[in-house]
Amino acid sequence: MSVTRMKPRKRGRYLFGAAAIAIAGAAGLGVQYGLNPNEAAASQEVVVGSTAELEAAIEDAAAGTTISVKGGTYKPTSSLHSEASGTASAPITLQPYGNGEVIVDGSGLPEESWLLAIHGSYWHVSDMTFENSTAHGVVVTSSTGGVFKNLTTANNGDTGFNLRGDDTVNNLVENLDSYGNYDAAANGENADGIAVKFGTGSGNVIRGARLFENSDDGLDFWSFAGAVRVEDSWAWSNGENVWDDSNFQGDGNGFKLGGDDEAVPHKIINNAAWDNVANGFTENSNTGQMQIYRNTAYDNGGSGFWFQTGTARLARNLSAEGGSADVLGSRTVSAANTWDGVSSPALASTDGSEAYTERGSDGSLPAVDLLVTGSSAIGATMGYL
Repeated sequence: MSVTRMKPRKRGRYLFGAAAIAIAGAAGLGVQYGLNPNEAAASQEVVVGSTAELEAAIEDAAAGTTISVKGGTYKPTSSLHSEASGTASAPITLQPYGNGEVIVDGSGLPEESWLLAIHGSYWHVSDMTFENSTAHGVVVTSSTGGVFKNLTTANNGDTGFNLRGDDTVNNLVENLDSYGNYDAAANGENADGIAVKFGTGSGNVIRGARLFENSDDGLDFWSFAGAVRVEDSWAWSNGENVWDDSNFQGDGNGFKLGGDDEAVPHKIINNAAWDNVANGFTENSNTGQMQIYRNTAYDNGGSGFWFQTGTARLARNLSAEGGSADVLGSRTVSAANTWDGVSSPALASTDGSEAYTERGSDGSLPAVDLLVTGSSAIGATMGYL
């Protein structure tokens, strides 16, 4: 069963760094697929308008290439795969051509195929939807300096968006919508909204994500030995068996911050988790000195905050209406949270439908009253801190 698709975003065109070459009558025109005689492309730009052209452009990409994809739905029959890397000054850019909506549909892939598989560094991917893969939607392996902005990963056969592998360093995932992902082969046990798993690396940031209605968790940091910063993100309604799976195994945490007994000092700042089947925020055996600051957990089936075994520092977090009490161990440091005796401010709204409101034209989170407290002292702002 697929989750109802959100309305398409209003998509601007984003060109990054040295790859931002104006489209004009420039000298030294690059490769151009699908152009009519009245269209022009700048140096190193590849404009594509068919699935075959998209496959070829990604396979042939090199440092400095800009792949601009015309609006439409593309249905590859094999993974879109590249092992090429850009550089800090000449990234590889994958983006829409103009303001067209670009959907990459993986429903025609062989079983267990990743839809977009990047094994390289300095890729900048923006304003596209990756959906209906037979396995993972987007997998980025051992990347340095990647920027992944305003993407949607929906209704895939495993996790929507993945960062993984050793030397996963200084990547930014911003304004991701990831929802409806479900791995039928494992009865929903593994499909998260976003996963940073099975690797090492520092300097990775997740900002402005909406992670919802996935079979397992909204966010999962299982077996990743490197601190990640997560800020201004929402996770809701994860772990609900909307697929009528009789042996359903999804966990249903909003933010799962560990696993495999690592000790990693993640920073989790200004996020919200509500209506998840299990916990809102959980260490999941991560004993590291995490900073858990100004987050809100509301109406989760388990605890709002579950940090029993580690050395996390929790401050100014709000927890309300959880199915179980919040759990903090003897080594956890806790100050100025609602369970420390700080009064919980009134919430402006608990209407979860507001979370589905269309994002801003720049991809930013929508302005909502949902879970807003108006307090500068405690809980998530439900915007940007």
